[in-house]
Amino acid sequence: MLPLKNVLQIMVAALSIAGCCCQAASPVVRKEYEKFKIEFESKIDKTKQPALFWRAKGDEPRPLVVALHTWSGNINQPWEKYRVRCEKRNWHLVYPHFRGPNWQPEACGSDFVVSDIESVVEYCKKNYPVDESRIYLVGGSGGGHCSLLMAGRASKIWAAVSSWCPITDVKAWHKECREKKRGYDKHIEKACGGDPQVSAAAAEEAKKRSPLTYLGAAKDVTIIDIGTGIYDGHRGSVPVSHAINAYNLLAAPADRISQADMDFIVKKAAIPEHLKYKDAADPAYGPYKVLLRKVSGKVRLTIFRGGHDLVIGPAFGFLERQQKGKAPVWSSGDVYDSGKRNKLDK
Repeated sequence: MLPLKNVLQIMVAALSIAGCCCQAASPVVRKEYEKFKIEFESKIDKTKQPALFWRAKGDEPRPLVVALHTWSGNINQPWEKYRVRCEKRNWHLVYPHFRGPNWQPEACGSDFVVSDIESVVEYCKKNYPVDESRIYLVGGSGGGHCSLLMAGRASKIWAAVSSWCPITDVKAWHKECREKKRGYDKHIEKACGGDPQVSAAAAEEAKKRSPLTYLGAAKDVTIIDIGTGIYDGHRGSVPVSHAINAYNLLAAPADRISQADMDFIVKKAAIPEHLKYKDAADPAYGPYKVLLRKVSGKVRLTIFRGGHDLVIGPAFGFLERQQKGKAPVWSSGDVYDSGKRNKLDK
């Protein structure tokens, strides 16, 4: 029989190996993306992490967009809708891996994710001429989740954040996905180490990975635009209550949407009469007709006719009008520039 000291040493070594094996390996980048690949050091664990990068032309400082993949994605998820719009504007674009699909413990809003995104911004600022007053963050679905998480955890980086169909409460979404049999509840259990409805430790992990835990830090600091389709949660995977709760956390009390109105919107996929958008149609949204719009301080909420969509034209139309240190400009442009397909990937 081995001495207790030796047994403990073996156990520690085994746990260390298991921890390394659980770390998500960097993906092999698609062949057509290889020329865009960069690597940067993440400050949390000193590992090299991958991203795709599009460089603006010239030596003058240019805006930087950080675009985020969806819940189940990685840097091989198509990024062209972001790249073509950055190329048109002569902006830098970085598309980080941030530890990949969200069923992995190192992903799903972890401290590793936060470190990767902060680190890739620092890398871009160090290596390229970046206008630090115009660093933007954009994403939808899982990218919407991460964009609002980063708005709260690193609020001083961003001139503006554009978040679409975001998951804002991981424990609540776990329950919703289980009830609707969507499968994402199993992803959350893998990331959080258990069922957050049962395990206190898993529930705490879910809270740590939820934007609502941190988003208050962005209030009146970062300009934030939140958009979601009225049918999300019915034809899509994320109920509109997640977007509304984020807006309510950032809005002044008098501007918030009541629980009764939120319940009505979620259940009926309709807007109460007193909240219906009555201004002239927003041309930037085109067929994605604006149904509700609320503005309070530095946050705007738009609910549009659609589902689990990131309407890319208004995202960029909004971002290009914002600059750190200046008042929000609540416009998304006057031209529809979003094509035919804006549905978010899983």
